[in-house]
Amino acid sequence: MAERSPEEPENGSSISDEELQAFLQDSERKAAAAPKEPSARARMVTERLRQQDARGEAPAPWRGVSEGRAGRRRKVWPALGVLLALGVVAVSLKPSLLPGDPLGSGEPEVAAGSPLPAETAAPTGAPAEAPDQTPTLDRPFAGSPALRWADGEAGIVLPAAKAVGAAPKERVEQALQLTKKLLVGANLDPKALRGERPAAALSVFDPKQPDLLDDLNASLRSPDKDHDPLLLFSRFDPDEVRLVGDVVKTRGRMTFKKGEYAGVAVHADYTFVYPVVRTDGSTEVTRTIVRRVIDVELSDPAHYDVTSGRLVLVKYDQEIGNSACDTYDGFLHPEFTSTESEGPEPTGPTVDPYDRSQGLDENRSKNCGTVSRV
Repeated sequence: MAERSPEEPENGSSISDEELQAFLQDSERKAAAAPKEPSARARMVTERLRQQDARGEAPAPWRGVSEGRAGRRRKVWPALGVLLALGVVAVSLKPSLLPGDPLGSGEPEVAAGSPLPAETAAPTGAPAEAPDQTPTLDRPFAGSPALRWADGEAGIVLPAAKAVGAAPKERVEQALQLTKKLLVGANLDPKALRGERPAAALSVFDPKQPDLLDDLNASLRSPDKDHDPLLLFSRFDPDEVRLVGDVVKTRGRMTFKKGEYAGVAVHADYTFVYPVVRTDGSTEVTRTIVRRVIDVELSDPAHYDVTSGRLVLVKYDQEIGNSACDTYDGFLHPEFTSTESEGPEPTGPTVDPYDRSQGLDENRSKNCGTVSRV
């Protein structure tokens, strides 16, 4: 094999690494200096802020963190039935991705970065601000930190199972798989997201758990403030919005420990990001962000009156970003910047729905607030 000179590029192109670097830097400087025409969304938001300022109103960047709904933590079953016996980026280089789009493809700049590794512990802070980009039908996660999150089920990575307490490794593995089935069926199943019955999610619950399935079925059949399926399931009104594409971004983690009822207890904390568009022909894309924290247990049927291979739902909690407040029809209702909100004015705090560094505080505000980004 012939040796190449130090100046000859490894890829055999006619431009050296030094020349390529200089070209990229020069393009980036020109892009930064060039005047940019505001996008239609930016002009719309600017006009709205101007009108708010003229009326003496404080701007609210986004409505719809349903703090009232999010604050309703439910502890389902504190005790089980009857004791019977004593859980550098490998990205292909495209001209359109070069700073300033030097070849004039017209595509927007894309944030560089590889997919994030699986989450194994609580993050220490909120994700960094993503580039200020407007989501589109082709790029629904543009401008969102979820762009680097895993797609759908790939974001639910199970920890390695091992025996814990009296529960053997096989029971721990079963508990983890059932919890994943619950998360997928409740938050990722396309039919369930379109408002259909989340049959797969419901199938993992123990029918012997007092009133659980009756309550969940009642919430799906006749939702109201006291029977709200959004406490456990993600659902959109198919007559109002539809998902953009078939990808929901997912990030979170799952842990397990010795259960209280001779079994394995599983704790799951996951956030799901849904890009949606209205069904009225509009092409404006927005996102709804749902964080779910769930505690379940797979108990030992040899010791407790439980159904083998079914989960006991112990506790569940959630926080919803960008959905209309005080609406209890069983559906998430994303808000769009181009339409005026029909809900009440938010009085709660502003929160970052992508911040997974803190637990869902049981004492947090129950008032409808705003989200800092979508």
